[in-house]
Amino acid sequence: MTTAQDAEADELRDLATRGTPIGQRISGLESAIAAARGKLDETLLDEVEATASRAAGRLRLSATHTVVAIAGATGSGKSSTFNALTGLELSSTGVRRPTTSWATACVWGSEGAEEVLQWLGIPPRHQTMRESMLDTRHDDRALDGVVLMDLPDHDSTELAHHLEVDRLVELADLLVWVLDPQKYADAAIHDRYFVPFTAHQDVMLVVLNHIDTIAEDRRQAMVDDVRRLLAADGLPDVKVLAVSAKTGIGMDELRAELVRRVEAKKATTARAEADLRAAAERLEQAGGAGRTRELPAQRVRELEDAVAGAAGVPTTVAAVERDVRRRASRATTWPPLALFGGRRDPELTLDGRPKVSWVQRSTVDTETRALVDEATEGLTPAWADGVRRAGTERLDQLSDRIDAGLGKVDLGSERLPAWVGLLRGVQWSLLLAAVVAGLWWANVELDLVQLDGELGSPTEVAGFPLPAVVLAGALVLGLVLAVVGRLLAGSLARSRAEQADDRLREVVTAAVAAEVVTPTSEALASYTTFRNGIASAVR
Repeated sequence: MTTAQDAEADELRDLATRGTPIGQRISGLESAIAAARGKLDETLLDEVEATASRAAGRLRLSATHTVVAIAGATGSGKSSTFNALTGLELSSTGVRRPTTSWATACVWGSEGAEEVLQWLGIPPRHQTMRESMLDTRHDDRALDGVVLMDLPDHDSTELAHHLEVDRLVELADLLVWVLDPQKYADAAIHDRYFVPFTAHQDVMLVVLNHIDTIAEDRRQAMVDDVRRLLAADGLPDVKVLAVSAKTGIGMDELRAELVRRVEAKKATTARAEADLRAAAERLEQAGGAGRTRELPAQRVRELEDAVAGAAGVPTTVAAVERDVRRRASRATTWPPLALFGGRRDPELTLDGRPKVSWVQRSTVDTETRALVDEATEGLTPAWADGVRRAGTERLDQLSDRIDAGLGKVDLGSERLPAWVGLLRGVQWSLLLAAVVAGLWWANVELDLVQLDGELGSPTEVAGFPLPAVVLAGALVLGLVLAVVGRLLAGSLARSRAEQADDRLREVVTAAVAAEVVTPTSEALASYTTFRNGIASAVR
């Protein structure tokens, strides 16, 4: 099929299913398949995807036709049943049974059937249009819309027969299984076709043929035993009919059941829904039914704190606070005391950046794996392994990214605010005033400068010489400003430390998000998509 034809087919499918429950199931299953790619077995996903495509493809075809497949083992009277329903000898029976691997189809209501028959892969030579036959004795208009197929024997020794039965069983809207009273407990049909189809009860009928060969008083017991075996297979609601294609016993009831299904016009959708439900259950069995989850914000913050600690962020922040306090205090203290201001913090480089030390990889690994293990609790190995792989496969890049990022952070410890320079200028001015006043006062007290009557004695303030007052005032004010400067330096240091902490943690947070949190969250989100898709497909 060309790309244009594919697009047209998809558009037709969308138009046929848009806004309908079946359309939601198909979309849900498709989203679950997409989410499971790379986590679950690809063969399983391809098979389930083929089921979804098959269901969608059938819904694009004639909505007025119901495909009914009659299947059974050799000698079950399957072809006799087919002939009895059609009223024609279309399928050879007994020793005249052909060895062809093709099914035979009889159609009531040929208009629009060509596309269905082509989709089924029934060659024209094995097709019969019921209204085209001259025999009108069985012209049952109630069966209009039925495409009745007689399948090859499922227990044939021919491999081609097995393959054809398996293919058409997957495509039929309604399955009629014909059993022989002598072989209805045969494990071949129960294990191969009944047990795997437990989700298809609504599109199955079981016919116990040759009932005329069983004594009347034993017939009901045999039917009950067939029901018991079906219940053991997981098919308790499948209807069982006792018939004889040879004598006509129960054939009217079988025909009426087919008419009822056709009139209800639900067989096609019911089969598609059953297929989708069974496929979704297979996916769920492989992918698990654990609850969906997200990474808790609190646990993410705890991981970021642990990684920041392993990267030395608290140590660097403490160094910034000490260095800013030292430099600001030294700049604003009484200048002679600045000589004892200490040296630059060894945790910082000359340009005020943090000295990069290798991240403690073991701590980062341990904390990351603990977070991922908590996130995968309850998931099947297929999904848990995928989440763990997403969360831990980039730990080397995480460490390198943090190391590189922290080394580029401007901690702001080199730049001091303007008020520090202002206080420094005031302190030096006070020191100069104190020195001048001290020299002046010393000269006066030691009579180093002779004062004549014209100059008079120095001005006094509150009984004290002006030089002494200036000297004392400069010293006291300088000490007060030194105390104030120390308090302001502490506040500045804490503020700069907080800013440095924010900048350093931004690096850590970004690295953890890019290398751990986002990949893990995306893996968990794909599981959520998977579970939501499964829920849509099975509801």
